[in-house]
Amino acid sequence: MGTKLLLWDHMDDLIILVGRLKTWSRKSRSLHCRGLERVLKWLQSTRTQYVCFQNEADMQMLKTGIMLLSSCWKHYGMLSHLEDYNFPRQYKELLEEYLSGIQFYADNHADEPAADKDSGVETIKFFLNCLSLLLGRLDKKQLGTALAEHESLLSKVLISQFHSADEEVIDSAVYIFKAAIFRTHVTSSRDHNAEPREMNSVMPMLIHFLDERDAAAKAVVKLVAEYCTLCSDNHRLQNVLKGLIAGNFSQRMNAVDVISDLMHLSLEAGSSLSHQMWQDIADYLLQCLGDEELVIRTRASALLPIIDPSVILPAVVRLIYASNERVQSLASETLLAVLKRHKEESEVLCLLLDCLSNLCTTSDVPDATGDAEGLKMDADRVLKLLPEWSKMVEDWNMIIEALLEKLFAEPSNAVMVRFLSYISEHLADLADLVFHRLLLYASGKNNIQESESGTCQNVNSLDSLFSHLCPLLVIRLLPLRVFDNLTSPLIYGEHFKENAMYDTGPLTVDDTECIGALLITRAFNKFEFEDVRKLAAELCGRIHPHVLIPIVSSQLQFAAKSEDTMKIRACLFSICTSLLVRGKDSYYHPGMSAIRKTINTILSWPSVDRNDVLKAQHGCIDCLAWMMCAELEGSEPVKSSISTEACTLQTDHCSELALESSVSTFVIGVLTGEDSDSISSGLGKWSKESPTTMHLSFRLCMANVLISACQKVSESGKKPLARKILPPVIRLFGVIVESDIRAGCNQVLFSVVYHLKSAVLPYSCDILKVALGSLRDGSEKVRLGGAKLLASLMASDEAIVHSISGGLLEARPVLHSISASDCSVEVRQLCQKLLACMTS
Repeated sequence: MGTKLLLWDHMDDLIILVGRLKTWSRKSRSLHCRGLERVLKWLQSTRTQYVCFQNEADMQMLKTGIMLLSSCWKHYGMLSHLEDYNFPRQYKELLEEYLSGIQFYADNHADEPAADKDSGVETIKFFLNCLSLLLGRLDKKQLGTALAEHESLLSKVLISQFHSADEEVIDSAVYIFKAAIFRTHVTSSRDHNAEPREMNSVMPMLIHFLDERDAAAKAVVKLVAEYCTLCSDNHRLQNVLKGLIAGNFSQRMNAVDVISDLMHLSLEAGSSLSHQMWQDIADYLLQCLGDEELVIRTRASALLPIIDPSVILPAVVRLIYASNERVQSLASETLLAVLKRHKEESEVLCLLLDCLSNLCTTSDVPDATGDAEGLKMDADRVLKLLPEWSKMVEDWNMIIEALLEKLFAEPSNAVMVRFLSYISEHLADLADLVFHRLLLYASGKNNIQESESGTCQNVNSLDSLFSHLCPLLVIRLLPLRVFDNLTSPLIYGEHFKENAMYDTGPLTVDDTECIGALLITRAFNKFEFEDVRKLAAELCGRIHPHVLIPIVSSQLQFAAKSEDTMKIRACLFSICTSLLVRGKDSYYHPGMSAIRKTINTILSWPSVDRNDVLKAQHGCIDCLAWMMCAELEGSEPVKSSISTEACTLQTDHCSELALESSVSTFVIGVLTGEDSDSISSGLGKWSKESPTTMHLSFRLCMANVLISACQKVSESGKKPLARKILPPVIRLFGVIVESDIRAGCNQVLFSVVYHLKSAVLPYSCDILKVALGSLRDGSEKVRLGGAKLLASLMASDEAIVHSISGGLLEARPVLHSISASDCSVEVRQLCQKLLACMTS
């Protein structure tokens, strides 16, 4: 008893000793270290449990603690020796003893009372600790010898403890199993070129534990995951998953847990699974997105983003277009998680774009099961996820650089442009970077040269077209505010602004000097692709009016003198766009007066057999219509956002001109004949027809301007426009005798009723009178216009129909007469339909 008591008295020293041994074994002998860790924990627990028993009454309990320490330390101490010459001769006997002990207590204490059962569990823990210390001391050769004789028994005994109710027992059994059978404690790496026979032989036994969701299954999941990390052959993983994929919920859930542990083990240890294993993992998780159980679908969706994007992105993008909406939703969540995880990796974005572009080139997209659904590709289904991803990005420089490089390399890739449209605000924030890259790209491309035929000639004309278009497409994505900085050398170079002030002849600027010059030269280059010219002319409208209007005004005058209809159309298109996006800023620019005068001149040209002139005149009509719409925004010009710079950019010839009258007043005055003197001087100069004929043609052009304005006006401008147009046109119809003008008035009134809708309510009865008067007219064209005007009124809002209900009674006999006797079949048929509507 004296020796045992002495050992007890040195309990604290034992704890210190075991702690130091544990630290020493940590790197070289992991299983032995684990055993020492358990022994240390047991020593500390024993001291806490028995040290309080110091009086006579508790002496028996103290003796129990002393005896327990002595009995256990006999084995713990022997197995903890750093050097023991007897160990190689006796480790086999000790192994058999400990295994037999575990087996005995496991078999004979399972059905005993709780107190005895607890005692049995503690004894099993003791034997497991001894096993850890014993096996942890064996080198690779010794372990191989021991397992050759006792592998079956060791596996059986340890696996039996996976069903224990005590988590510490399960944890110890699993750790020993993993270390001994998988040999993880005797290798410093996970490079197993030849997998031990033991690993493969025990797997069938372990897989059976995955039929349930319990502590044993939880333990086996970790073992199976560890097993798969040690396998260089992906067939092992396939064999493990094969029996679980089509199983019950527990089996499928355990399979997901195996995958999860396998992935985290690989990432934490820094070891690399083979590409094929990652592909197998990805395929299984992607299949899980269609599982009937929400928890499995959710787990799979959460695990997929951990995998390398190159492995999963193609499949995830395809699943977003699956016929199963549940799969679509989860695939979208997965893709968003991938983007957030790799938020600033441009390679991932480029890979996503490649996947989406490839899908967009195919007509059919298979669903999750591989069946073709023939779904029409909608890139926005993927791209709509970008705003959420973009919130996470902090540094856009590298991303935008990479995306622009990809666009320049693939200028015909429509998905690229659509992608950039979703990050347009971020492009605007780095506008200098974007413009710099665009100018560098433009400077590296050959300009379209004039050929003998005067058309575009290029070996790779389609590629050349897209290469010229792509910088313009990027510019179109940018918000208008980026063009407001008049001091930006990248947008408005010094030489370009000098052209705006002084050029009156052919434009001579370097298209790589600044963005403004690039747009102007491409818009006005007659040897450029037509699509490029149109887009460039549209984008010119974004240029600040104090730069654009002087240039376009002088170029329009120059083009009119030389009858260059191509340049005229480009100038007019840019003006229309400027009026649309800039409104009053453009309309009230002093240079607009000169533009109006040139437009009047062009409208006076004869257009018979001149389709190019006719197109130019249509552009003039639209331009005047946009001026009317801009004028309706307010009666006072707005101040420029950069007033000082604006003043310096106003050219001499513009400052001398002023808006002589409002466009609305001018257009309506010409139509009604009240302002004919202002255009008389220009008619004879260009026309070979009689002044009367040209005067009539010009008046009808103004009718078309009013029609165009009705189509373009904003909601807020509808009532003001109705007040401008209706009184003089209604009054004109009552006094005019020319059938062409009367027919033109009908067309204007029809457009007003059709487009301005409720804004015409105060004038609805007067419009009805015009319609009825037209039906009685001698001209078939006027009668047909009157019938259409009446139809438009009858199809209007309920308030308008109610307002004209009394007048419709007067219309019935007129319609009845015309439908029975009019010489025009078209007029008769239309009146018959109107009469049927009234009587139905």
